[in-house]
Amino acid sequence: MNRSNHIPGPDATVRGLRIPSLLSTLLAQGRWRHPGDDTMSRLIPWFEDPLDFLTSLERIERESVALDRIADHEPAQLFREVRGTTRDAPVELPWLDVEQAVLIAVCRFAGDDVALALDYRTDALDPRVVGTDIWTNPQLYEWRTVAPTFSAFASALNLAA
Repeated sequence: MNRSNHIPGPDATVRGLRIPSLLSTLLAQGRWRHPGDDTMSRLIPWFEDPLDFLTSLERIERESVALDRIADHEPAQLFREVRGTTRDAPVELPWLDVEQAVLIAVCRFAGDDVALALDYRTDALDPRVVGTDIWTNPQLYEWRTVAPTFSAFASALNLAA
């Protein structure tokens, strides 16, 4: 099978996490695309850097592997990314449990180090969407809730119609 033409099915996974069926549908239909910077600014007013949506399972997988690399090295404390299985207590926001996350959008410009992720700690089928926040307090890198579910996020962007 030509992976570049791979159409995600309803049970598609990335890093062992099931992609929400709505995201699979949007990817398969070519409708998972950036709605424009103005629309993103209205939905996430604190998010200042532009993003690129990851428009294939292959790109989502490739970019999400970076979560593991960061969590296994010193920048993990700076970026507030950890492996939940290494902690005695549940990992909560503003920290990201990289074992329960998949990136769906990443910085448009190299070095911005910002992203949006599906956060499966809330729901395995319709996870919340979280984003990095380096603007509210420039000394503190945090993960914040963008939408309570992926379906709410897609609906707010008029992608789920």
